[in-house]
Amino acid sequence: MKRLCPFFFAALWIIGCAVGPDYKRPAVTPPPAFREAENAATNSMGDLPWWRLFEDPALQGLIQTALTNNYDLRTAVARVEEARAVLAQNRSVFFPQVTYQAGVGAGRNVLGNSPYRSGGPAGDSFEFAGNVSWEIDLWGRIRRLNESARSQLLATQEARRDVTVSLIASVAEAYFQLLALDEELAIAEETTNSFRESWRIFNQRLQGGVSSKLETASAEALFDSAAATIPELRRQRIAQEDQISILLGFNPGPVARPRAGLRETALPDIPPGLPSALLERRPDIRQAEQLMRAANAQIGVAKADLYPTLSLTGLFGQVSPELSTLTSGGANAWEAAAGLTGPIIEGGLLRARLRQARAAWDETRWQYLSTLLRAFGEVSDALVARQQLELERVEQARAVAAYQEAVQVAGQRYRGGQAGYYELLQEQQLLFPAQNVLVQAHLNQLLATVQLYKALGGGWEAGEPAPSSRTTR
Repeated sequence: MKRLCPFFFAALWIIGCAVGPDYKRPAVTPPPAFREAENAATNSMGDLPWWRLFEDPALQGLIQTALTNNYDLRTAVARVEEARAVLAQNRSVFFPQVTYQAGVGAGRNVLGNSPYRSGGPAGDSFEFAGNVSWEIDLWGRIRRLNESARSQLLATQEARRDVTVSLIASVAEAYFQLLALDEELAIAEETTNSFRESWRIFNQRLQGGVSSKLETASAEALFDSAAATIPELRRQRIAQEDQISILLGFNPGPVARPRAGLRETALPDIPPGLPSALLERRPDIRQAEQLMRAANAQIGVAKADLYPTLSLTGLFGQVSPELSTLTSGGANAWEAAAGLTGPIIEGGLLRARLRQARAAWDETRWQYLSTLLRAFGEVSDALVARQQLELERVEQARAVAAYQEAVQVAGQRYRGGQAGYYELLQEQQLLFPAQNVLVQAHLNQLLATVQLYKALGGGWEAGEPAPSSRTTR
């Protein structure tokens, strides 16, 4: 043991150093404000919990169910647990490894489990011993392995958060699209009833010799065309309900929703905040940085493999040719040793691994910077879409109001005998498509707001309890 002390103290002195570069975040220069942002306020829509952004109780219930049952999210959670177990495996290497061994045997002319020519008698052997081995982390190889595993764990946690954000956005988008289909179906049914009435009137006038066959055929074509859109809209609505059910982790089925429809849905007008906040809030950026940390630590692992490894081993037990001697105290056996191993000729294998680790670090660095630029672009695109679609919705609402007034005037002229019913039919033919365009404009505006919320990385941070867990008094 005295001979091992110098090795032990030398190991303690060297153990404080770890080869390889320490992680530093690459220098990035985010823009001072998002493009097309109305102001540079520090508050952001991304800081809102999802239940404060989506205040529709039905939508809140759907999102809460999806966060509980969705299989993609459960898969992400399982990956987190898998990464946590890998980290525990790497952390165990820090500690001495203690094992035991026991054996019993009989043989002749055997030494060290190898036969030899002697002509000696046959004999028995019994042994029971414990073994201790401990790798001294001289160059920080084990620490770098743990650093890499810890970053991989954090990366899987960020991936789970990214799945959470995407799931919230997917449920909200599917819900708004379902409400839009409800309104489009209601418009199609109203259109069909109106054109049916027009065709009935023209048919009666044709029978009385007042109207022409052309007017009657045109009215019938409009009625049939409007009626033909109803089955397709019903099919799309059922498919949308099935999509939502799958997101919720349920079998395909109907989805409960209010009768108010899309027009009563409103989202708060909150500024996007500062671009620099994306580095700390958006999960895919945080995940890319953790993967970069893991790759940086692997450079230290590959570099430490170039240096010798110091291991301490020990054995204590009992070995005897007679079983009765094991308990007498005369068969005690012990050993303490230190071993130093290192590469001499390995054909460039270890240096190639080091080059591979450095290239992997470069890969993750470029991926991080690319993810950051893509995030800035997604926020800017969502801001532009949100602003321009609001202008489109306002103008389309004015157009619908004008068409409705035109239909009303044409109806008054028809009832007053100042115009024919064909004039009213023409105005109705312009009104109903404009109503569908208005529904789509409102839907696109809501979808752009959801995309902005997703691009800002909102939804995964819980600043207050979710609706289902709030205490009611």
